[in-house]
Amino acid sequence: MQLSQLVNMFGPHLQQRFGEKVHKLTLHGGFTCPNRDGTLGRGGCTFCNVASFADEAARHQSIAAQLATQAANVNRARLHLAYFQAYTSTYGEIARLRDQYEQALQQASIVGLCVGTRPDCVPEAVLHLLAGYRDRGYEVWLELGLQSAHDATLRRINRGHDFACYRETVQRARAWGIPVCCHLIVGLPGETEAMAQQSLLRVVEAGVEGLKLHPLHIVTGSRLERAWQAGRLPPLTLAEYVTTAGEMVRHTPPEVIFHRLSASARRPTLCAPLWCENRWSALVELDRYLRREGGQGSALAGRESAYCLPA
Repeated sequence: MQLSQLVNMFGPHLQQRFGEKVHKLTLHGGFTCPNRDGTLGRGGCTFCNVASFADEAARHQSIAAQLATQAANVNRARLHLAYFQAYTSTYGEIARLRDQYEQALQQASIVGLCVGTRPDCVPEAVLHLLAGYRDRGYEVWLELGLQSAHDATLRRINRGHDFACYRETVQRARAWGIPVCCHLIVGLPGETEAMAQQSLLRVVEAGVEGLKLHPLHIVTGSRLERAWQAGRLPPLTLAEYVTTAGEMVRHTPPEVIFHRLSASARRPTLCAPLWCENRWSALVELDRYLRREGGQGSALAGRESAYCLPA
């Protein structure tokens, strides 16, 4: 499987820039979320259980300790990106954010930051801070969890913001020279394949440098788990995901970098779909789909039939 021959992937992008492999190390900065602490609401998004994507025990460790533990367990690269993943990693006083980010950047192997957040939690002070790190030569990405460009869906999943908020944040980030990676979920309640394609189109039109796609995980403790238990939410099938994600890739301009094409979770946190326990199952099938139908950008008028690695 050589997806990087068909898709503009983040790994080869980093290797081309730094001359060797760069691996992401995920961090828990101890942040919360305005959709959980009562500022916007309580309970979070309907799909949310942070244990499905972050180690809650890590929040009690220092940033340096988390990085050291992960680096020791992942020996695939000498260089690393510090990925502030859990909850909303720009939701705090600017002094606290600066302290967290700089603790990470002080580690010798760290060459940049990826900061995961919500579109409604990115004030100008945060953009100024991140732009400063980029000006110092670090790789910096602002990862915005949008999930869907449809306002009706955003209300249904209790996001607490609309697409206009996302678009405005992207415009401000790009004005500071900060690249944006947009997160989109395939298989949200009430959404069709056509709606997923519309989300992609709107995100591309708004301007984006990176994308993350992942299937909807139904996880323990989420509100979607109750709908699934009651039989009101059929899990996304592997075939549905491959077709939808594959067509999203084919309709994405070749210059956009895919940071992720699928995601996994483990039982007992994961309720459904169980094929999400192993992300390779989706990647293998996506590779087959794109080899048959054409690579990134192949569905766009005037584009080549498949993505080609840059010279």
